[in-house]
Amino acid sequence: MNPIATRLLGQQLVSPQCATPTEVVRYLGAMQAQEYRMMRWAVAMRTKSPSMAAFERAFDNGEIVRLHLMRGTWQLVSAEDYQWLLQLCAPKAIAVIQGWMRAGGIEISSAEHDPIASILAQTAADKGSVTKEDFVEALAERDIRMDDHRLSYHIRMAELSGLLCSGNLHPSKATYSLTANKIPQRAPLERDEALRLLARKYFVSRSPATFEDFVWWSGLNVSDCRRAITLLGEELQPLRLQGRNFLMHTSSRTRGYRSGRTLLVAPYDEYLISYKSRDVVLAAEHRHRAHNNSGIFQPIIVHDGHVCGNWKPFSKSLQYEIFAPTATEPAIDEAWQVYQRFVKR
Repeated sequence: MNPIATRLLGQQLVSPQCATPTEVVRYLGAMQAQEYRMMRWAVAMRTKSPSMAAFERAFDNGEIVRLHLMRGTWQLVSAEDYQWLLQLCAPKAIAVIQGWMRAGGIEISSAEHDPIASILAQTAADKGSVTKEDFVEALAERDIRMDDHRLSYHIRMAELSGLLCSGNLHPSKATYSLTANKIPQRAPLERDEALRLLARKYFVSRSPATFEDFVWWSGLNVSDCRRAITLLGEELQPLRLQGRNFLMHTSSRTRGYRSGRTLLVAPYDEYLISYKSRDVVLAAEHRHRAHNNSGIFQPIIVHDGHVCGNWKPFSKSLQYEIFAPTATEPAIDEAWQVYQRFVKR
């Protein structure tokens, strides 16, 4: 068993089985969406035929939702999974964000939070899809002014309470809608059912992975993650790799991989951010070229599953740098042409 090939197949980065962006997001459970423009490529490159129009339709229709969720960071989730993921992950995410607020000397009392939340909700309800600038204007009309940092915390709390979610796709700015108008209400899941489903989505799509990887990715408490693993039972099989204990889902794909594939991967992509330890695909001496200790992830070139270079997604022509010579120039150019066709659509 080739662990790198299994990850590439599981993450739909080679021989993708998903036809639509919605299928990709639902299959992966949650996808990091820190970079607003590049999240589109992160999803689309995992479909059989990458289409910007297909992503935009799914996003505007509310089939794909963007909000602050796991680890207090931006995620894409499917509307189908939104309710139970929010119920499961929001308490820990709120605690994380409150910790950041305390560290920054910011305190938001309920006397401040409640009326601001009402204004944000009313603005989104009136306009349908709004930007942060629309919120600033609505607050100013009521003679309320606050710095951008404080407003961002208000918006995050509104997302984690289920009040706001993403609005229509904008070329470069996050937008917000009233969740009640965007996502159909679904029956909640029992906590154990939600834990089991989260673990199943993670290990089906990201095996082989360690327990510590799952804890990192989910943002949940260690005890919750242990419970989730227990609930999966024999669906997970132990695997010893590189002197460490990994877990492998019994339904993980192990066939269909062909060597020689070069990929231009978005910053913050799940290929790296799904795991706490990334040395399976990223050599330790090159780690700083892919991400830093502050959580900033770069666009990367991946050849045969190994991270080997960086590229510039927003340049007019192909610009890249190889730091671990494996990928060839024609292969990189071919990957660039695929990306360009997606962008131009």
